[in-house]
Amino acid sequence: MSLVVKNLSKKYGDKTVLENLNFTMEKPGVYALLGTNGAGKTTSIRMMLGMLSKNTGEVLWNGKPLDTATCNVGYLAEERGLYPKYALMDQLIYFAGLRGVPKAEAKKRIKYWAARLEVEEYLYPNASTDTSAADTAQGGSGNARKKTKKNKPKIADQLSKGNQQKIQFMTALISNPELLILDEPLSGLDPVNTDLFKNIIREEIAAGKYLIMSSHQMATVEEFCTDITILDHSKVVLQGNLNDIKKSYGRVNLALKVEQDIAPYIKRAGVTLITEKEHEYQLKVTGEAQANELLSMLIADHIPVITFDLREPSLHEIFVEKVGGDAHETV
Repeated sequence: MSLVVKNLSKKYGDKTVLENLNFTMEKPGVYALLGTNGAGKTTSIRMMLGMLSKNTGEVLWNGKPLDTATCNVGYLAEERGLYPKYALMDQLIYFAGLRGVPKAEAKKRIKYWAARLEVEEYLYPNASTDTSAADTAQGGSGNARKKTKKNKPKIADQLSKGNQQKIQFMTALISNPELLILDEPLSGLDPVNTDLFKNIIREEIAAGKYLIMSSHQMATVEEFCTDITILDHSKVVLQGNLNDIKKSYGRVNLALKVEQDIAPYIKRAGVTLITEKEHEYQLKVTGEAQANELLSMLIADHIPVITFDLREPSLHEIFVEKVGGDAHETV
């Protein structure tokens, strides 16, 4: 299987919101679409799924135009897509039916994912018993009658943002999709549930799925994605294999921790100071030679070095360099 995006473009009148996006996924894995707000990420995803018309370009799945009616696609949208006043179970069965999952099978899958995502209490309300007020008034004897109070199934409006995200993740997973598209999948999640989502994403990768991820959490992108595209003002500004991109920058970031002020040594070595806090320094060097020169100075003057970590730039640093940290209106 393969996914090919060719010359994908979109305009609204004279405004170009995406210009000639091209990328290919020839094997399972995770591809990242990155960019500032309004750079064209969500527009790209919606065109791929046929939710928006294209001005130019095509999207091919196994050599044929991608059609969500015939291709098993799961989509987790950034914005909330649940009906706020309808029971969650009814919605999940409905969305599963849209993806061709029979009702009986849908119920099995819902039960599985409800347990995995820890939302069973919202989908399978249990009966609870309360001692009646009348019997309590009679002295609270051990023979007090009890009444059964049945909890109603939850609706989307009653859930927190994070739990709504879990239900929407279920709708994306319920058809066991071949292609899974995740737009800001970790939005609204606390650290515990973030790890829960990450574990499921790892399982989908191990199962040989094709994933496209859009996220502003660069550390998460680095954790999962092998290839990336960075968009800025509707145009591709960087694209390729993430490891190759980072290697092309070289090892130019130096984390240094000592036990005294070393500002004179940093200046003498010509190293750029980025941040300093309690003798922990983040530095920018031209390469290993300059970093080792600074280290030699410190050793020669018997200054204890606690940490000396020379590394490639992070994706966060590369992203900021490429897009300049600008913020735009979301498209």
